[in-house]
Amino acid sequence: MFDALASALVFNLAGLDPATRLGASVHFFVMDVTKILVLLAAVVFAMGVIHTFISAERTRDWLAGKPLGVGNGMAASLGIVTPFCSCSAVPLFIGFLQAGVPLGVTFSFLISAPMVNEIALVLLFGLFGWKVAGLYLFMGLTVAIAAGLVIGRLGMEAYLEDWVRALQSGQAAPRPALAWTWPERLRAGQAHVRDIVGKVWPYILLGIAVGAAIHGYVPQDFMAGIMGKEAWWSVPAAVLIGVPLYANAAGIIPVVEALLAKGAAMGTVLAFMMSVIALSAPEMIILRKVLKPRLIATFAGVVATGILLVGYVFNLVL
Repeated sequence: MFDALASALVFNLAGLDPATRLGASVHFFVMDVTKILVLLAAVVFAMGVIHTFISAERTRDWLAGKPLGVGNGMAASLGIVTPFCSCSAVPLFIGFLQAGVPLGVTFSFLISAPMVNEIALVLLFGLFGWKVAGLYLFMGLTVAIAAGLVIGRLGMEAYLEDWVRALQSGQAAPRPALAWTWPERLRAGQAHVRDIVGKVWPYILLGIAVGAAIHGYVPQDFMAGIMGKEAWWSVPAAVLIGVPLYANAAGIIPVVEALLAKGAAMGTVLAFMMSVIALSAPEMIILRKVLKPRLIATFAGVVATGILLVGYVFNLVL
């Protein structure tokens, strides 16, 4: 639907040529802006309505009242069944923080949701078989859980932006679920959209613009050449190349297939894929509205380390 709408606007109405770099970039931008904003509004509205049913204490206890690592594992597993890209997973990340879920647990979800969702697993299984899909699932969940544990142990709650911490403190005395009527629940969802989306939409547009420009103008042959070299630095290079890019699993896996067809190593390409969908520059731009720079840098460093390990493991095993 979003692809057809973007094609109608960019190619039919505006008259851009889909074979040109400009046409591809503008189409990408229009398609992702409409898709992301619709997904964001829908997710945030649903979270606003759900908040009227489930108290902050209940959500916090469900994820936080577990032994070390279990809450992270539950949050990472939840990411498997939420087919969001890294940018559209941010509203749920904010919702978890607002509900009082520990910071490390929320990061386990934020990493897992775009990287280890059912779309990625189904496409990997269809293209490369169950061994690749299974190993990717295991390694992706390991990165999400381990990174969440590390960030949680560092105790960096002070590096949340002030407005997010204010949301957390505002949940201290939630309204009883039975006190809400359905019109009030729907109005709560609308208010949630105005509050959250109203704060992050400029970052979304900027992030997608960066991704669209690189999507249209970075040569694929150049990337395949670097990731195909058998050198220790090929995995770090692939991660560094992938970070500025932006795509969801459905969009990047066909690129992964093309790169492999040109001789790139499996682990190197999958590290590139993980960096694109779980550690993208557009995601960092959007997260800047939620997190202070030191916490963003810590998040990026911990996840990048995990992705590098995944790349080397895949190159060693496959």
